[in-house]
Amino acid sequence: VAVYFDIVNQHSNPIPEGQYRYVQFKTTYQHSSGQYRVRVSTVGGRWTDGSNIADLAAGFDQEAAAVLMARMAVFKTENEEAFDILRWLDRMLIRLCARFAEYTKDAPDTFGLSPNFSLYPQFMFNLRRSQFLQVFNSSPDETAYYRSYLNRENTLNCLLMIQPTVMSYEIGQEPIPALLDVASIKPDRILLLDTFFYLIVFCGDTIAQWRKAGYHEQPEHEALAELLEAPKQDAAAVLEERFPYARYIEADHGGSQARFLIAKLNPSVNYNSAEVAGGTDFVFTDDVSLQ
Repeated sequence: VAVYFDIVNQHSNPIPEGQYRYVQFKTTYQHSSGQYRVRVSTVGGRWTDGSNIADLAAGFDQEAAAVLMARMAVFKTENEEAFDILRWLDRMLIRLCARFAEYTKDAPDTFGLSPNFSLYPQFMFNLRRSQFLQVFNSSPDETAYYRSYLNRENTLNCLLMIQPTVMSYEIGQEPIPALLDVASIKPDRILLLDTFFYLIVFCGDTIAQWRKAGYHEQPEHEALAELLEAPKQDAAAVLEERFPYARYIEADHGGSQARFLIAKLNPSVNYNSAEVAGGTDFVFTDDVSLQ
């Protein structure tokens, strides 16, 4: 639930600095025992002047802001073209950075955001590329399904829809988070991508060849067998608690199912930069990179 305050006070009668605003939610429901119960929740916040950048920045929740922007963008899709919505997201991001970032004019290297804002640009980057706004190759039913869950899930689940998580698995190492980037693809690595709507276990080229050769079935390669099993177990644990039940996909490097992973990764290495990257895996796309 999001509540937006529309300030109607005239400039001649501003809201006093430090005054609190309150929102109260009253919920009436029937308990499983048959009793009718009332729950009252009150949320308060302190007003501050718009010129007080420090107080405004301290109260900024970038995760909640990203979800609210996504919901507003989805709402706009009912009456506006996707191109106009993308431009609107760009303008809002530019306005936020112009006000809260620290930088020296005409010196891009000096640009920086405080920790409260540091992740917000990449949330917007992934939102622009998400299935909520890019509906190509999705049926109207699929698009409506995705957007309906964006409007009903909690902040953490909505963030997962906007910016999926990636876990990396390698022989002899504990699973660690990996960047949502094409550079995370390595021949000797398995990736587990969680987009909320589906989970993908992606095997690098070398790992896939070892599995197809049956090395994991040999006693001397027990570590490989454990590596192949670890992401599947973690995915099963997620699927057991996920509602709606997510689609589970297993993919190999270069396989047809790998497209589900590639479509979500930041194309930091594309066909224009492949030679510079020294043969690193790259994506055939004209999309800009987050970097």
